[in-house]
Amino acid sequence: MSNNPSSVRPPEPAMMLPSEILHNSVELPHKPGAQIHYSIARPDEIDTSPVLVVFLNGLMSDKATWLPVMAGVIRQQKAAATPFSSWPTMLAYDRYGQGLTSDTDPKDKGQEQGRGHDVKDAAMDLHYLINEVNMQSKPKIVLVANSIGCAIARLFAHEHSVAAILMLDSIVANSDFDFWPNPDAPDFRPSMLPEDMTIEQLREQRMKFAAIFAPDVKNKEGLDRRSLSRLLPYSDRPMLGQAGNRPWITVVGHDFQRFAEESLRAMGTPISLTMRYSNALWHRYNQGLAKLTDPELSEGPFQAEGCGHFIQKDDPKFVITHLLDLLVKVKRTTHPSGATTSWLKV
Repeated sequence: MSNNPSSVRPPEPAMMLPSEILHNSVELPHKPGAQIHYSIARPDEIDTSPVLVVFLNGLMSDKATWLPVMAGVIRQQKAAATPFSSWPTMLAYDRYGQGLTSDTDPKDKGQEQGRGHDVKDAAMDLHYLINEVNMQSKPKIVLVANSIGCAIARLFAHEHSVAAILMLDSIVANSDFDFWPNPDAPDFRPSMLPEDMTIEQLREQRMKFAAIFAPDVKNKEGLDRRSLSRLLPYSDRPMLGQAGNRPWITVVGHDFQRFAEESLRAMGTPISLTMRYSNALWHRYNQGLAKLTDPELSEGPFQAEGCGHFIQKDDPKFVITHLLDLLVKVKRTTHPSGATTSWLKV
């Protein structure tokens, strides 16, 4: 591990970020010969009850999308100017083959591209990464995840204690992105389609989505998604943590109208098809995710108004608000002086 934060040149978008956000790279002990690039911000005061927030990217994004969130937390807590208002240690990173991590996963050596490591491996990498960069013993871990990052968060939380998870438009892990009726199925009826759509359009959309999003389609990162539905066959089980020690979970989905408009622009998907099928299926999946913890620890699912799939890009302030809300819950302790620890100025 390189201990000199200046040894790695900060990414261009980060140049105007708070100086507390440092950039570095690390070699994980179980995968020697490859470096993972990360950004980290540590609190400006000694924390007697440490918290580590880890941001988990989607497949088509990178850690740069989280830097405005990290910066916003720091700036908001500085502005709070209360005796115990600091920020938690925050960590964002690029997985192998993603963003500023140019090294590929050593596990993929000798394998067909895209047929090596999977989300379970990514969850194990997260465990080793936390051990390498964490300087405080046994912090409470809070995961903030988007898209396939939510699947990695769930697999990590199956094996390790997690205090809270903020799920931002999770991937529908148990599907092959075949959200719509199959016109060739025996039970298909034309009435299943919106009035403004034809069977030919339906077939075209199914082909387009399968070519990009089907689990067997390879990606630049080299993350194999074929095992995803087997690893996470249900959205609502198994529950995370143990009875009496389950995590706080907040589940957020995209804005239905915004997502439908984005799908129309990017894929030519009729808005009526997205509204009738894709949004409805996604919302049902999110309802299941909200059941992964005890009811009193769960919030959502609800829509992030005006946001598409990458909520952290569309509205960083929204993410900051809900992250700080979770931190208040996680850090609901009393300071040795008798003052209540403050993570959010309200």
